Amino acid sequence: MSHAPENQIPPTELTAQVTKGRFKRVLGVPSLVLFGLVYMVPLTAFTTYGIVTQLTGGRVPAAYVVTLVAMIFTARSYARMSIAYPYAGSAYIYTQQSFGGAVGFLAGWALLLDYLFLPMINYLIIGLYLSDTFPAVPGSVWILIAIALVTVLNIVGIVSVARANFVVIAVQTVFIVAFAALAIGAAAGQGVDPLVPFTGDGTVDGILPLFQGAAILCLSFLGFDSVSTLAEEAKDSRRSVPRAIMIVTIGAGLLFILLTYLSQVAFPSNEFSSADTASIEVVASLGQQWLSALFIAGFIAGSVGSALTSQASVSRILFAMGRDGVLPRRIFGRLSTRFGTPTIPILLVSAVSLLSLVADLLTVSNMISFGALIAFSCVNLSVIKHHFFDRGERSGWDLVNNLILPGIGFALTVWLWTNLTGASFAIGLSWLAVGVVVLMIVTRFFRRPTPTLDLTE
Repeated sequence: MSHAPENQIPPTELTAQVTKGRFKRVLGVPSLVLFGLVYMVPLTAFTTYGIVTQLTGGRVPAAYVVTLVAMIFTARSYARMSIAYPYAGSAYIYTQQSFGGAVGFLAGWALLLDYLFLPMINYLIIGLYLSDTFPAVPGSVWILIAIALVTVLNIVGIVSVARANFVVIAVQTVFIVAFAALAIGAAAGQGVDPLVPFTGDGTVDGILPLFQGAAILCLSFLGFDSVSTLAEEAKDSRRSVPRAIMIVTIGAGLLFILLTYLSQVAFPSNEFSSADTASIEVVASLGQQWLSALFIAGFIAGSVGSALTSQASVSRILFAMGRDGVLPRRIFGRLSTRFGTPTIPILLVSAVSLLSLVADLLTVSNMISFGALIAFSCVNLSVIKHHFFDRGERSGWDLVNNLILPGIGFALTVWLWTNLTGASFAIGLSWLAVGVVVLMIVTRFFRRPTPTLDLTE
């Protein structure tokens, strides 16, 4: 039997010593796909609709096509690494095993920036929309109710999350079907050119605005990677997880294209009273008050579902880091014996989410973008390191599969970095600096190796 290096804890010993339970392998491909779609929120296409419509001259569907092509490369890298390392932890585990403990820790730390603050955006949206619908109830009350509901469902277990995901998708599906039918009817009545959403309305020309719009729309795809955090709760994870990752990415991309296409043929204009709330004007233009109410209901359901799935994901990353010993193992590296869930990490994420009572959307969005792009970059590079260099898979198709395709994914991610704001870099680099300090404490100023999970057992 192999012996684990210093600071590496074999999974079997770790389970016996500090983990009072095990993840339950109960999720098949349909549940994993639902999880990823709920995390991404199908109606998120409406969030930046007005901004990108004006920027691209009415070519939002075309911009989504560009974005989908770009994201498929990174999604493919996640799928491949989930086969190589089918463990909870996502980019953290992939980078750790490919580049070593220190780099893996910093990748995981950056990923936390994405996952820790995504629930906050959803709680902020819930507070804003419901306080506007029910003015007598402060937004803070709705936020606290949502945090409590999401926390309980996550502690009870991943099966309860999967069931809630089905309800969330069902509500949004009802809206999408009704919206599609009314939008097609409106477009037919106006005699709109069906190619305008791809050719543009003539207010903005050139390909550069199209690519600028595509960079903004990349935020819609944040969440396909969340599927990989459920690797230890998936049945036959080496087959189901990569399949679900690709289905979620492509399926969500096609849905975004469809929704924005229907929006532009139903409301062929880029003039809105407010670009931030343009989607409300588009829905209202169809003349059905019940559809507007259903849109609000679907958006709220999507926000609750996204908060639910993002909290589930980040709690498992914290558990993975606790299991490895880079975070206090007795706090983060335990599973509930009753529910088989990382209860303490879930409660800590809920505590952080209370910042949504005072945070603003712009700051939180900047944090999420920075963390996600670091994780995307690390996973693309991990495919190259693991397969092309470490395993020496370089001949024929392997050259394309293990170097060129993930290299394109990395290059596209770097391109997206160039579209981040200065505030994103300031916040993100500050967060990484804190991570370096934590790493110095764990390694006693780098005199000891960074703890990692020994996968040779």
